[in-house]
Amino acid sequence: MRLTRRALALGGLGLMTAAAMPSRSFAFDGPLMDISEDSEDFSIASDAYIYGYPLVTMEMTRRVVTNVAEPVGTRGPMGTIIKLRQYPDASFRDVTAPNADTLYTTAFFDVGDEPWVLSVPDMKDRYFLLPFLSGWTDVFAVPGSRTTGTKAQTFLITGPGWTGTIPDGMSELKSPTAIVWLLGRIYCTGTPEDYAEVHALQDQFKLQPLSTWGKDYTPPAGKVDPSIDMKTAVRDQVNHMPTAEYFKLLADLLKRNPPAPEDAPALEQFKLIGLEAGKDFDPKFIDRRWDKRVPALSYDRVMLHFASKDGDMTRQNGWNYTTKTGLYGTNYIQRALITAIGLGANRPEDAVYPTSLKPSLLEDYEGKHKYTLRFDKGQLPPVKGFWSLTMYDEQMFFVANPINRYSMSLRTNPTYEADGSLVIYIQNESPGPDKEANWLPAPKGKFHLMLRLYWPDENKPSIIDGSWVIPPVTKAG
Repeated sequence: MRLTRRALALGGLGLMTAAAMPSRSFAFDGPLMDISEDSEDFSIASDAYIYGYPLVTMEMTRRVVTNVAEPVGTRGPMGTIIKLRQYPDASFRDVTAPNADTLYTTAFFDVGDEPWVLSVPDMKDRYFLLPFLSGWTDVFAVPGSRTTGTKAQTFLITGPGWTGTIPDGMSELKSPTAIVWLLGRIYCTGTPEDYAEVHALQDQFKLQPLSTWGKDYTPPAGKVDPSIDMKTAVRDQVNHMPTAEYFKLLADLLKRNPPAPEDAPALEQFKLIGLEAGKDFDPKFIDRRWDKRVPALSYDRVMLHFASKDGDMTRQNGWNYTTKTGLYGTNYIQRALITAIGLGANRPEDAVYPTSLKPSLLEDYEGKHKYTLRFDKGQLPPVKGFWSLTMYDEQMFFVANPINRYSMSLRTNPTYEADGSLVIYIQNESPGPDKEANWLPAPKGKFHLMLRLYWPDENKPSIIDGSWVIPPVTKAG
């Protein structure tokens, strides 16, 4: 019997409410829309699309990142450690919102057939974190300075259902999916001497299948698939995928990347449009007219969640941020949002990323004006790791400038005011030799700002509970 009403809301998706609703209308984070009885499948398809968006995006990212014969830049074959050797400059275009604080040490690998071993050297008290992301983008483990310390460590990353013996000296990290993305970050000051020290540490990381443990192991060369689109942004590739093709891929991925037990109510609904975990996708319920409508409407719903007052974003003094990252439970729309705008986000205990796109609702940041950001004495961002303020252009890339400075932090040795406050000068032209240590160069046109807080202090005042408030960026002229 075809259901005429939705019985539940999908943990934040809420295309229809948990209460019974009139059979010809539904809510989608906006006004009610009239639809026909047959459109009930359309609403379920939109829920399923949002539910699967992280897994599909992760797979498409994996394909692009690993589609090379050997490591080069930000890419490398499956099971090979990719080592970013220096900070990007203003010519870098591989990913948006790059950072100039940590050097990435990353890898994609598959633990569906057997576990993998990661050996980490003694980091010598240097700040680092090693988030392991599942195919669903949840950070299922995060070894590092905050959690496991900086001594040498060895981890066994196991896949769904693995029940073998853990070798002596290893700590098990259980991945809920076959796909694993190691997205490690190591703090570096960016000086030639510090680059050399971090490179030496990166070279001591070892990643290999458990079956090769104790043997000499060299990662095999990658196989390049010429059919993979290496030019179009992954988000655009996912967003333009026809509905039936999208669900076919999602169903295939579900076979080795199982849903969480708490997803059962959602999956029961998805059966109505031919999507069932562990089985091939049955497209007979999918109307071909949905090929563009389902992706477009579903993505709009995700973006509406970003702007919604009832969403998971905090907005204050021109800054937007969320502490709902890294672990999502059944908050599927938040998970999809972070996938869309910040794939690979950490847990809030490790990092929070407040962003200021505009100084106010009525104006943009523009280089023709001068701005300041003032932290009063004792009110610097409360962190146990470090903080930085990064400048981006409208496309969220670094801005070329005469002093090659893309971010401000304590490591750039700023000077303090007589009253102990710290003032950062955000403008296109130098504020003068006496203030240049505190200058964050801006472009002549529009720009955006990001304040990164690594290992935020959880004691009050803290950004995690909102007891520390980010000061506004003010126009000085």
